[in-house]
Amino acid sequence: MEFLLDGITNVTWQQAVMWVVGALLIYLAISKELEPTLLLPMGFGAILVNLPLSGALNQTLSGIGEVTGILDWLFKVGIEASEAMPLLLFIGIGAMIDFGPLLSNPRLLLFGAAAQFGIFVTILASVLLGFELRDAASIGIIGAADGPTSILVSQVLKSDYIGPIAIAAYSYMALVPIIQPFAIKMCTTEKERKIRMSYNPKSVSRMTRILFPIAVTIIAGLVAPASIALVGFLMFGNLIRECGVLRSLSESAQKELVNLITLLLGITIASTMQAEKFVALNTVKIMGLGLMAFVFDTVAGASFAKLMNVFLKEKVNPMVGAAGISAFPMSSRVIQRLGLEADPTNHLLMHAAGANVSGQIASVIAGGVIIGLVPGLL
Repeated sequence: MEFLLDGITNVTWQQAVMWVVGALLIYLAISKELEPTLLLPMGFGAILVNLPLSGALNQTLSGIGEVTGILDWLFKVGIEASEAMPLLLFIGIGAMIDFGPLLSNPRLLLFGAAAQFGIFVTILASVLLGFELRDAASIGIIGAADGPTSILVSQVLKSDYIGPIAIAAYSYMALVPIIQPFAIKMCTTEKERKIRMSYNPKSVSRMTRILFPIAVTIIAGLVAPASIALVGFLMFGNLIRECGVLRSLSESAQKELVNLITLLLGITIASTMQAEKFVALNTVKIMGLGLMAFVFDTVAGASFAKLMNVFLKEKVNPMVGAAGISAFPMSSRVIQRLGLEADPTNHLLMHAAGANVSGQIASVIAGGVIIGLVPGLL
């Protein structure tokens, strides 16, 4: 009874706020179906770690001493010590991606690079708001529109804000259907959104599909060595998909591996969402900066396409450039919907898909570049 009273009397208002945050994440996952495989475990975990004297975290018990909780153990083994969970997730993501639309039109790679602009703008804004460089870089990588990359970079750089960064990254990925239309309409005209693009895909041979992940891994390793773990695991997953002799493993990577790692990653990240750290003004700043990163990514991609149109005879619909963010396949679907709104006979999906998968490659390379550069500046 005394232990029960200790739990009740130790509840703080910050912990109560985190219960509400956890409940909100669970509601969004179930009712709105926004990234449910991650937001639901994160929401439940947020409640779990903010119960007084929670056995899910490290605690000291009289007569026993310090006891390591399961979430603390998972975090130390799966994220802090080895970054295993985010990296293993990239194998499954790579197995899910079809690079065919990109390989049939390689210039779409440029849109993936342009749409990472929001990362660096957000890093600068974060520094100006008073965040240390390692935290600013971790916040900026929210603009990669890639949850595992955001988690990995913030962990490698030892950011104090892993929880808020993960929440912002995955929340805004889920809100791409709301954020991108607003940003696109802000920087394009109706006439530009009606630009038609012919789709005459070049045949992509099986050999090309097999060689592509190998070549990307080698090039990324030479240009940005710090990105090799991120790029390598992504491309390894894609090689499993394209080789044609590991179909069962490819299907397992796309389903069982992705689902299991995402589930564990979500509830493990919740261990960083303790009330005393999470309920703070900086969390609000991070959410605002994350939104800014997504908007700038979208605007940069669309603006780069408009710049290209100055030199091209066959114009590019600027919305395809906006699909260069890494939120795959949500962004390409958004572009298809917006294209049909502007012109019911204009189908942009395959063009947008090519730009979208190029964003996946660019985002992990950007994450590796940040990991390589920032420690040397600290």
